[in-house]
Amino acid sequence: MKATPTRIADVLLLEPQVFGDARGFFFESFNQEVFEQATGVKTSFLQDNHSKSAQGVLRGLHYQVEKAQGKLVRVTQGAVFDVAVDIRPDSPTFGQWVGEMLSAENKRQLWIPAGLAHGFLVLSETAEFLYKTTEYYAPAHERCIAWNDATLAIHWPDLGQAPTLSAKDQAGAAFTDIKG
Repeated sequence: MKATPTRIADVLLLEPQVFGDARGFFFESFNQEVFEQATGVKTSFLQDNHSKSAQGVLRGLHYQVEKAQGKLVRVTQGAVFDVAVDIRPDSPTFGQWVGEMLSAENKRQLWIPAGLAHGFLVLSETAEFLYKTTEYYAPAHERCIAWNDATLAIHWPDLGQAPTLSAKDQAGAAFTDIKG
């Protein structure tokens, strides 16, 4: 597994070793020992989540206070533009974001440490998105930042239409108004 730091040093782009031939391919999507060696991160994953979304669906920017989740994310079908925003007040990259294309084809994963907000936009007709979390989902601690916050100025891919949002995501807070 190759781990490459992004503009937010703690956010890592992971590329597995893929073995392929005329029959198809094989790769280890997760191996605790290999993950720790490649990333230097020692953590335990407590929950796996799987979502399927249609093209143009934008989920996020989500985070949890008190019970912050680290996330290891990947796409098993389709393609997404995946975004992490540093919301750690004492971080040198506070308020910065990174975005990566994740797809079933490129098999890349993104490690997003606890303390960052996360969201993704579906680029393909549909996408199946899997993520491991270091903390359980805690609805009472969940928060959302507006996907189109002017302060963050995230450069989402233009699909020629407004993204499809949940009611929760439509009500996302301004970055300058986020509170623990």
